[in-house]
Amino acid sequence: MQKGKIGIDTENIFPVIKKFLYSDHEIFLRELVSNAVDATQKLKTLSRSGECKGELGDLSVRVSIDQAAGTLTISDRGIGMTADEIDRYINQIAFSGAGEFLEKYKDDAAAIIGHFGLGFYSAFMVADRVDIVTRSYRPEAEAVKWTCDGSPSFEITPAERAERGTDIVLHISEDCKEFLEKTKIAELLNKYCRFLPVPIVFGKKTEWKDGKEVDTEEDNQVNETEPLWLRKPADLKDEDYRAFYHKLYPASDDPMFWIHLNVDYPFHLTGVLFFPRIKSNLDVRRGSIQLYCNQVFVTDHVENIVPEFLTLLHGVIDSPDIPLNVSRSYLQSDANVKKISSYIMKKVSDRLASICKNDRADFEKKWDDLKLFMHYGMLSEQDFYDKAKDYALLKDVDGKYFTYKEYQELVKGEQTDKDDNLICLYASDANAQYTAIQAAKNKGYSVLMLDGELDTALVQMLENKWEKTRFTRVDGDVIDRLIRRKDEENGKPADDVRSQRACKAFSMAMPEVEKADFHVEAAHMGQEGAPVVITQSEYMRRMKEMSRFQQGMDFYATMPEYYNVVLNADHKLLQGVMADMDNAVKEKLDGLDTQIAELNTRRSELDKKIDEADKDHKDQAAEDERKQVNDDLEAREKEKDEVCKTYAPTNPVIAQLIDLALLQNGLLKGEALARFVERSVKFIG
Repeated sequence: MQKGKIGIDTENIFPVIKKFLYSDHEIFLRELVSNAVDATQKLKTLSRSGECKGELGDLSVRVSIDQAAGTLTISDRGIGMTADEIDRYINQIAFSGAGEFLEKYKDDAAAIIGHFGLGFYSAFMVADRVDIVTRSYRPEAEAVKWTCDGSPSFEITPAERAERGTDIVLHISEDCKEFLEKTKIAELLNKYCRFLPVPIVFGKKTEWKDGKEVDTEEDNQVNETEPLWLRKPADLKDEDYRAFYHKLYPASDDPMFWIHLNVDYPFHLTGVLFFPRIKSNLDVRRGSIQLYCNQVFVTDHVENIVPEFLTLLHGVIDSPDIPLNVSRSYLQSDANVKKISSYIMKKVSDRLASICKNDRADFEKKWDDLKLFMHYGMLSEQDFYDKAKDYALLKDVDGKYFTYKEYQELVKGEQTDKDDNLICLYASDANAQYTAIQAAKNKGYSVLMLDGELDTALVQMLENKWEKTRFTRVDGDVIDRLIRRKDEENGKPADDVRSQRACKAFSMAMPEVEKADFHVEAAHMGQEGAPVVITQSEYMRRMKEMSRFQQGMDFYATMPEYYNVVLNADHKLLQGVMADMDNAVKEKLDGLDTQIAELNTRRSELDKKIDEADKDHKDQAAEDERKQVNDDLEAREKEKDEVCKTYAPTNPVIAQLIDLALLQNGLLKGEALARFVERSVKFIG
């Protein structure tokens, strides 16, 4: 019998392992099963080289629970160990047997998982005592047993074991009894070991018999040793990819398409990435790409190995060249990681470009499901934008699709303004903005449909990327002012006295709408134009939308909605309102305007007199008079407001036109809507 101390630098190594080395206690099962697989893979390598003679037999790794004894056992028929090898590889922490083996068999040992020699000690996270019963494959070897209770002390004694291989027996701690439950172990094996390259057996398959579930004689193999991503694409059918996808994501719809990854230089990487159908951020499920290292599950948090936008994809990436820390739970910064990230992004881009080029109709069918992913990538990764800008699509309100270049060519003739800016009109809600869309189409303009959650940010980006281009929502102004051509007069402000008085009357009649401010103005929009149009500032609306996604813009979210109410001074109904105002209040308003003009003249005279006065000798009389003039001006303006406010209710056309415009913009509700309906009935009657 041999006794001794485990070769470590500090007696506190076990608490460190238990609390800090591994991020989650359940990792122990992955590490121990992976070690068993390593031992089996080593045996295969030695058999191929002729160093191990004879039949290998059943190489399954077996996991078993003995609840009465309180033990969990992982057994393999792999390479096994001698007492000297236990002393070398177990008692000397962090001397990695896998590392030494890899060096010796570097041309034929690609499937060795461990690299650090610490995986075995994760057992002490859940066990009070760990036994190793092992026998080397060497013909002369004898079985030995290693025992440790979680302290640096161990024992090695002779043991009984008829066959080569190793049993790791964990005497589970009182506070970790969950790991003696069949369902828990089955869950962990499915999570971490479902694609390991050696059969993993856990109990027997079951069947229903006499109303209860009973064991059969058939071993329950929990893993698939040759997962789809390791097979040749030429040997696979679409049904194979879909079946594998549903094995990974049982509750998901079929993927749109997929990319099979396989690269040997300058790094090793295999995998399959699937494009799920993503219509909104409610469908986005991050953590859906699973990272494997030689078929061992590592993590589903791959933000450091693929660009963030690619985490919207589903699938599997498997690479032995991704550097991991000793727990294999977190990625380290490394040049290979950046290369792998760039490679994956390029493969994704190439696949999308290929579909667009070779089957444009199919690509257009998929676009609505793709665009959230595409826009996220283009907004977050400059390199992806540079690639994707050639095949990214825009859709118009009629459902036609265009690449960016195609669309620029389409609209540059009709939608270039007097300053040579390309104006791209868009709608975000085809129903709510129907009238504005039709007005634009009647002018021969194209209107894009940009109703995605990232489209506000997209147009902001495209305005920066495209030369002399501005995007504006189709209801952002009256149509004649959205694209001002050099030879067009329509849309110019109407600043004559009658129009301005009409504006004042409409302003006084505007209802109070919660969190909304209205500014009334008049413009010449032609006799065929709508009598009243409500528009919303492109800048303010866009800032408010951006504030929902961007930090530091909360100020805009708290501001009210700003609307422009534009009166068409050319329309017969507005002409009728102005004529009626002339009859009803022109004399009063003319008198007030005369007084206001005189007061403004006198204020200008006083301003000049005060400015020219000696700074050391203020003209107090002039300043007092200017104050009185200002007070009189304010009083006359209030009188004008009162005259218009008193007049507005006497003309039902004003309220009717306002309500029609509000209704068209979804702003007429409740009592105001009821009054509108009642008034409309009277008009009809």
